[in-house]
Amino acid sequence: MSHNSTLLLIALIAVVGLIVVIARLKLNSFVALMLASLFVGVCSGMKLSDVPKSFLEGMGKVLGDIAMVIGLGTILGKMLAESGGAEVVAGKLIGALGEKKLHWAMMFIAFLVGIPVFFAVGLVLLVPIVFTVARETRAPLMRLGIPLVAGLSVVHGLMPPHPGPVAAMGIFNEAVGKADMGKTILYALLVGLPTAVVAGPLFGKYAGDRVPVGLGGPGEQMTAQTKTPPSFAITVFTILLPVLLMLTATTADLALSKENLLRQCADLVGHPSVAMLLAVLFSFYSFGFARGFDRERVLKFSNDCLAPVASMLLVVGAGGGFSKVLEHSGVGRAIAGLTEGRQLSPLLLGWLAAALIRVATGSATVAITMAAGIVAPIVASAPGVNLELLVIAMGAGSLILSHVNDGGFWFVKEYFNMTVSQTLKTWTVMETIISVVALFFALLLAALI
Repeated sequence: MSHNSTLLLIALIAVVGLIVVIARLKLNSFVALMLASLFVGVCSGMKLSDVPKSFLEGMGKVLGDIAMVIGLGTILGKMLAESGGAEVVAGKLIGALGEKKLHWAMMFIAFLVGIPVFFAVGLVLLVPIVFTVARETRAPLMRLGIPLVAGLSVVHGLMPPHPGPVAAMGIFNEAVGKADMGKTILYALLVGLPTAVVAGPLFGKYAGDRVPVGLGGPGEQMTAQTKTPPSFAITVFTILLPVLLMLTATTADLALSKENLLRQCADLVGHPSVAMLLAVLFSFYSFGFARGFDRERVLKFSNDCLAPVASMLLVVGAGGGFSKVLEHSGVGRAIAGLTEGRQLSPLLLGWLAAALIRVATGSATVAITMAAGIVAPIVASAPGVNLELLVIAMGAGSLILSHVNDGGFWFVKEYFNMTVSQTLKTWTVMETIISVVALFFALLLAALI
């Protein structure tokens, strides 16, 4: 066998082995991911001392990106639940839309909230509402949960200012020509909305009835402990405060120079961690002191909700470590070699390259970045390619088949308290639907414009 074929076989054995030892042998997910990473690193020929370094690098990168956001978001969600705010929002949604349309509302809310914020931020902000609505309406949890994560995932993969599309645009700007930011956002909306509808409410209704998931895990919060819940307006403002701060930073980045003091201040308060911190501090008043809770109760809420998150963060971080070992072992490059020299439409080639790298490494950002580097020389020699739609097609490819080597897989699994099997049947299938449907709409749009 060639070296590339050997690498692909090692990666396949590691992924299948992970699923078996977690789902069948009931080995702890964190331990299983560490063992799989060691297996890939050693068997692929990596320098032995580099294997744990790669794992720690990947784990540190993932936790550095999301640990503070998840911790602060969990506190915000706890305050939202204890104050009765989640029930206020749930009651408004149920009263305005009726129980039969709630899954549509979840998708549209997530789509809008997800535009300026990262996937993890949107999930920790909105998931308490999903659990509250599911508890009050007795609707299947994933009938509401899938539309939520679908809306967030679509904009995360397809739309600037999220890192994957922005990275691809940067590569094209250097090697091919400028991909217009405004057009990319417009096309992402045209492609993303119908994609979110198919992968969210439509698939969610089908999967929610067939994959029963009980309430529990970090996403489930305690019921309200106050008889004076906040108003709907102050509840929504508190939830959206970090979104507004991040949106302010994005607007300042587009309108002001880097040296401008106002932009620097906006970037500070609009950083996801700082924005979440400010929202949590405000929630201590709006959901805490204003509801009659004293300092001791607010402190107890903050401490109680963080303990269940610790194990989830270890698992999510280990998923990032496994992904980094796969990347450093050369699996991503081996996959990239499969797409070189293929006589395909640039959009289809970009999607295929990103999809294969995503399956191998688990990282959407790595997938779209490597795919952009692969197709850039091809696009440079084939004038007339719509770069904006090519970015969207590669973004779609970078979402496909999220599985055990993806930190996002473990994040969703732990937050919704699912088994590996349930996560594969819901989240993995949903991500694949997003990838394929978004490619279809991107090709259709390319034929029309």
